Amino acid sequence: MLILTARLPRRRLILGAICIVCIAALLTGLRLNRPAESTVMTEAAVSPQGIRDNSDRLDYLEQFGWLVNQAPSLVEEVRIPDVLTEEYTDYAALQASQGFDLEKYCGRTVRRYSYEILNYPTGETGVTANLLIYRNTVVGADVCSAALDGFMHGLEMPA
Repeated sequence: MLILTARLPRRRLILGAICIVCIAALLTGLRLNRPAESTVMTEAAVSPQGIRDNSDRLDYLEQFGWLVNQAPSLVEEVRIPDVLTEEYTDYAALQASQGFDLEKYCGRTVRRYSYEILNYPTGETGVTANLLIYRNTVVGADVCSAALDGFMHGLEMPA
């Protein structure tokens, strides 16, 4: 067994303790000045990245308040045109308003998952939520009605 001893003058010991207290106070002060994280939301928002399976897609839609059928009503491959023509201009603008850049995926094939919405605020039936997914990332999304006087809007729940 090896025992080491050191002799520290009382003055150095006190200065060392004061330095440690000052550093702790500084770190605590810096931590208090950081913006507080939102405590309003009970769950963290689901990222549009890392959407690997049906459960991830359902969680993504649920964060917007949508209650949907557990299985998609339609899954299909959709090719985004090389150049967005007039038909896609409004749709690209809708996606941009939600933070998606559809032009980034021009010429790519994405998978569209369509889910029947069960809790549309007006009580309307036949409303679907569509997710466009490219390599486990949501690159576009919409809520639409195929009725004759149908509509299309982003994922945010209408008032």
